[in-house]
Amino acid sequence: MAVVELKNVSKIYEGKSRAVDNISLEIRDKEFLVLVGPSGCGKSTTLRMIAGLEDISGGEISIDGKIVNNIPPKDRDIAMVFQNYALYPHMTVYDNMAFGLKLRKFSKKEIAERVNYAAGILEIEDLLKRKPRQLSGGQRQRVALGRAIVRKPKVFLFDEPLSNLDAKLRVQMRTEIARLHHRLETTMIYVTHDQVEAMTLGDRIVVMKDGIIQQVDSPLNLYNKPDNRFVAGFIGSPAMNFIEGKISAEKGIRFVSSKGDLTLKSELEFPGGIEQIAGASVTAGIRPENFNLLPTDGNRLTVKIDLEEQMGSEAYLHFNIDETHCIARVKPDCVFPIGSEIEIGCDPQSVLFFNREGIRIKR
Repeated sequence: MAVVELKNVSKIYEGKSRAVDNISLEIRDKEFLVLVGPSGCGKSTTLRMIAGLEDISGGEISIDGKIVNNIPPKDRDIAMVFQNYALYPHMTVYDNMAFGLKLRKFSKKEIAERVNYAAGILEIEDLLKRKPRQLSGGQRQRVALGRAIVRKPKVFLFDEPLSNLDAKLRVQMRTEIARLHHRLETTMIYVTHDQVEAMTLGDRIVVMKDGIIQQVDSPLNLYNKPDNRFVAGFIGSPAMNFIEGKISAEKGIRFVSSKGDLTLKSELEFPGGIEQIAGASVTAGIRPENFNLLPTDGNRLTVKIDLEEQMGSEAYLHFNIDETHCIARVKPDCVFPIGSEIEIGCDPQSVLFFNREGIRIKR
């Protein structure tokens, strides 16, 4: 078990392309930490620097209190699981899992014990004599996990390990990895671009953009208390709706959208008093589930339905507010033809507000 710490770590490629920009982060002992963000945000580069597969351009990386900047990957006591499995096609499952231990000159008895232990955890005992070509994608990923488990590393690193699986297998393997973490009680760092994976797996989530950490927090805090507009829009599916407008102090504190289509008339409390925010241009962030079909008198809005998506367990209504595309999540039995006009509402207390710089205005 180990604490992994990054202090002011940067990665600059030739041409001065800054992939990771002076990030500091502590991954706690036995924690499952997820790095998430869009393609090119620096999450995989960060993982590869921890593994030693990428040299760092500045800063320090330590594992269990030991600085590992100049220590080769094989001596960092980590195990990495890749998205392409990286199995040797000519070897059996047993030999694939045992290969790293043989290189380290473990005894045959120790190797057998470790391989059988990992195979038991992953329920692949009956696959040990097969070759990778005889396995399904999910089975190959289990073998890749088993190869990591047999090493008994201080830290597990996962680089988008489920991206090559179909939707059903992804869900199944997410469950397997969560169970694995609970059983092994070791530090795990997991990279994904899929925010659903991040929300369901992580004890904490690191949201990255352009090589910079935007927020590190629990899944629920990221969803309910995002630090900025980027995090608010990235976490959640369907994404948060953003509507431009201003705060007005007339007839109580209100939010009025730019074209006046939406007015939230509830008393909204802001730090520093209304004089600090009145007249300010802000962005209102509304989660799809916070729209409702039972509007209160003060906060109702008539919209025209552009599209309805039936998902089985729920439905998504598409419409415009101030010519801005919005989505509401409603019950599946709410059926509205395209072009129909309906009244919707929104509880102002559920709305998040962001200033011109995109920072959430705390309430």
